[in-house]
Amino acid sequence: MTMQKIDVTSPAAQSADLVASNIARLKALFPELITEGSKGAAINVDVLKALVGDATVTDTDEKYGLNWHGKRRARQLALTPSTGTLRPCPEESVDWDSTQNLMIEGDNLEVLKLLQKSYAGKVKLIYIDPPYNTGRDFVYPDNFQDSVKNYLELTGQVDGNLKITSNTESGGRFHTEWLNMIYPRLKVARNLLTEDGVIFVSIGDQEVQHLRNVMDEIFGSECFCATAIWEKADSPRNTARQFSEDHDFILVYSRSPEWAPSKLPRTDEANSIYANPDNDPRGEWIAGDPFANKPYSKGNYEIVGPTGRTFAPPPGRFWRVSEERLRELDADGRVWWGPKKDARPSIKRYLTEVADLTPRTLWKKEDVGSNRTSKNELRSLFPDSESFDTPKPTKLILRMLQLATSKDESDIVMDFFAGSGTTGHAVYLANQEDGGDRRFILVQLQEPITDGAFKSISDITKQRLRRAARVIASNTKAALDLGFRAFRLDLSNLRAWRPGSGNLESDLLAHQEHLLPGRSEQDLLYELLLKLGLDLCVPIQQQVIAGKSVHAVGAGVLLACLTESIAANEVEVLAEGIVQWHRQLAPVGEVTCVFRDSAFADDVAKTNMAAILQQHGIQNVRSL
Repeated sequence: MTMQKIDVTSPAAQSADLVASNIARLKALFPELITEGSKGAAINVDVLKALVGDATVTDTDEKYGLNWHGKRRARQLALTPSTGTLRPCPEESVDWDSTQNLMIEGDNLEVLKLLQKSYAGKVKLIYIDPPYNTGRDFVYPDNFQDSVKNYLELTGQVDGNLKITSNTESGGRFHTEWLNMIYPRLKVARNLLTEDGVIFVSIGDQEVQHLRNVMDEIFGSECFCATAIWEKADSPRNTARQFSEDHDFILVYSRSPEWAPSKLPRTDEANSIYANPDNDPRGEWIAGDPFANKPYSKGNYEIVGPTGRTFAPPPGRFWRVSEERLRELDADGRVWWGPKKDARPSIKRYLTEVADLTPRTLWKKEDVGSNRTSKNELRSLFPDSESFDTPKPTKLILRMLQLATSKDESDIVMDFFAGSGTTGHAVYLANQEDGGDRRFILVQLQEPITDGAFKSISDITKQRLRRAARVIASNTKAALDLGFRAFRLDLSNLRAWRPGSGNLESDLLAHQEHLLPGRSEQDLLYELLLKLGLDLCVPIQQQVIAGKSVHAVGAGVLLACLTESIAANEVEVLAEGIVQWHRQLAPVGEVTCVFRDSAFADDVAKTNMAAILQQHGIQNVRSL
């Protein structure tokens, strides 16, 4: 009996392999499509043509769509597994032990890749407000070879020569660089959406047409839902050279073409058109259009009104109901002939019988707030800071939450360009309003800023969540989740094999311990959660057994003892204690038990540990 070791090359030590997943899905549908190539499994294009017809498979460049320099690399970047991990930061969190919300500092592309195993198909709503490509905004210059190291250099966490630069038109690739930034992020994000999930993307005039093409390709044009127009300005900008821009666009795409938004509650404005001039006991009503454009066999007739006047539909139109049905409605008082009873008949539509409102694409500032609204919100929380020029109002995000989430289903809401944290703030407010249990995952780059009170934008994100939570808590007695678990992107805890000294013996000795120095048990534990596909907010219990800390994750589906030293004479009592706790927890399904590989005194101790556990039903025993 052996203990399988998880090293940096093991599939369990890497983020989700999206290429392998795509090939597996194709193989399940068309086994004959997959063949062996020089680099493993390959797609046989000739077989693909035979299966779906030559006309539907093309490798020509002359096809409809958006193309740009670097698109192939951007697509490949989306499929490349991450080399990083997320390190827990309990000291920067709020209610670490109980919250279900996440605030993650790091390059959002790497973070999205790392979340694939744990959150694929689980996010109900994604909202992002990416840089608008004005020439001043930071554009993420992804490094294909080692993007985590690239991120650490950009944010000043390790020494490097990379610098944060603007994406100016003089660079010659104004749109190209922006597309190369947004494409892989949207590609990876789509995998996180539930089947009834939806994504909202704020965008300006500069890139809206390009973004629409990109999202058609990634999500499918059949999943395009709407382009909402947000009225962001409440006064003209007289310094504008040509036009004062009053709006932004919000592109809406669903994971499935069958998705439909929730109806919106009726407003006083919508109800104001209803009246009751004839004191109808059913209440207020409006006169509905009696005519239909579609031919209706029983809809072509003349009818005589109460005053003897005859009415017929206009040429090319038809009565909406048959003559028999119209007389039935008239006898029931549901037909309006005008105040003098000499007007054409209209069928009453009662306020008590109408449904909630179908959402419209024009989002007015009175309903969802404006730039002024959002700035005032931030000023109330940060009276001495002006770090954000164009934050979004919480009412704008609340509208999206109304349309795409439910208060009763623990829906996950994600924003991977979190900025000042408006989306997290809005989730707090939505749960306060309706008692819901929505959760959020925010991701924000640790982008340096010159604000005296804060070092980076992610610092503002976290501080806004803290301050907004305090305000909400002071105004409600409800038990709300107003916390968040903070994590930070970093290099994996598993050291990669990088010989470089020219002396093989010294390289081997240097890599004898394949975990990076300075990493805690908690760092290792949460990397395990990511690699094994467990929720980062899953309940974790801890016991001290034989003087060693043992963690039980998810009611015991993962047992982990990541102590740095296990002597030979400690193996038996530690193993028996783990077995006893496992029996008490009685987890459903297969259990994985993980140890630090270098902790064991020798191979005999490691083998004995695996043997005892496996004899008592814990078959999957592994080491890091």
